[in-house]
Amino acid sequence: MTSPHWKRFVWFCLCLTLSTPAWSAGGVTIPGYAPATGVERSYRVQKATETDMSFWFDKPGASAMTVRGAFRQAMAVLSRDEDSMRVRWSLSADLPKGMAGLPDSYQMNQLYRNSLTAYGTATLELETDLNGNPRDLSGVDQIVARMRAMAANESGGVPAAPQNGLHEIINNIEANPLQIVAALVPEAQLLATGQSNHAETMEIGQASAALRDEDYDGVSVPVTSTWTLESTDATARTATFSLSEEADAAAFSQSQQPAIENLMTGFAERAKDLTADQLASLKRASKSRSVELVVSLNDGSTLEASEIVTVEAGGTTLRTYTHIQREDMPASLPLPAVLTAKDLQTPDLHIEPLPSAKAGPGILDELSTPPAPPAASQDTTVATGDDAATEIAPVSLEVKSAEVSLSPVSHDHGLNIVLTPESAATFRDFTQAALGRQTQMLINDKVVMEPWMREPIMDGRIVLAGTDRRDLEALAEQLKVPGAKILVRLRP
Repeated sequence: MTSPHWKRFVWFCLCLTLSTPAWSAGGVTIPGYAPATGVERSYRVQKATETDMSFWFDKPGASAMTVRGAFRQAMAVLSRDEDSMRVRWSLSADLPKGMAGLPDSYQMNQLYRNSLTAYGTATLELETDLNGNPRDLSGVDQIVARMRAMAANESGGVPAAPQNGLHEIINNIEANPLQIVAALVPEAQLLATGQSNHAETMEIGQASAALRDEDYDGVSVPVTSTWTLESTDATARTATFSLSEEADAAAFSQSQQPAIENLMTGFAERAKDLTADQLASLKRASKSRSVELVVSLNDGSTLEASEIVTVEAGGTTLRTYTHIQREDMPASLPLPAVLTAKDLQTPDLHIEPLPSAKAGPGILDELSTPPAPPAASQDTTVATGDDAATEIAPVSLEVKSAEVSLSPVSHDHGLNIVLTPESAATFRDFTQAALGRQTQMLINDKVVMEPWMREPIMDGRIVLAGTDRRDLEALAEQLKVPGAKILVRLRP
């Protein structure tokens, strides 16, 4: 992906003044970013992702997934000189009060809580440029040491293998520590998008275009950005900007071909029936970004931001939404419906909390403490009372195919397992009987997954994710051996 240091905006006029902004015949003066030091600002952050794979799936419930989260983060500028600023972010995975819908519909919060646990910190101190773009991070050695301690907590304290997925993450962080910032506080970059240390005079409706390159695994993709001053509010002393970005279609399509090929491999049977036009359409990809920003005419800071990023590739559409609002200022931008919906259907991701680095189980082999069984609903029957003690015999399942491809939820790699028709029926009966119970899936006598059975699995498909790609490929090779079977049982 692109470096966080590229400039989000090209200012076309000379710096005029850093004094009080004013309206004039020549336009509106937007002041340079000059935040007060030592003052902590709280931000309400809402996010969501929508994944549409209806091209590949016939079942409506499997073709589209929505995941969302809501957070309350705090930021303070600690110091500022002629070249840079020191900024502290205080982070929390707690759901803010007053959010629409049930807490269970905010699954990103638990994922983010696990991220804070994995990195071992709820505070980041950054060095930024004068626009607020992160360019260095304090405490990287302590964070890496924490993660190495987690990696060493593999299977009763035995150090994890060098090719382990957590070691790969650690190596990537050591090569680029700003990946921690991208994982824990991407809000910093979005806020910086609307800020400049130089004052600028613009007219309402004035559009400014700029061109830059983004790198996608060695492929340089030109991106065109267009900024427009949409409106100003003299009473609130704010200016509202829009930013539209479009990646070059040919270059972006080229950069996505490996991912598209992996996706087609995961749906090999479906891909065989595609027409030439459908295949050509699958190989095309696009990426666009739309941002609205409300900037203070007092100190040039971003008070509110709303961003939508859309990526289409390989018959799949991924759309991400982000809304940030400084809590001491009223909201003025409309929120997408997915962020405000009271009734939102979300997938059961089986998100379970990470243990601490001192916990006994291996951090990658056994990622969680057992959660409480889910509450009963109209669609899920939970074993209670005498039924909880009912024994269900283990089942041995034959595998029709096992392929590693990109996960439709996280866009990480997952192992897609398809059972034979007879085993699919056996597995369906087992999952119906085991509703509300925790199960285990074993491959060659090794436990690879311990899911809670919250709904019956009717189509004979199993997806194993959250593991290093090479480990998944090794499991896939084991399952491709003639006669390979999977054992599924209740968790002892």
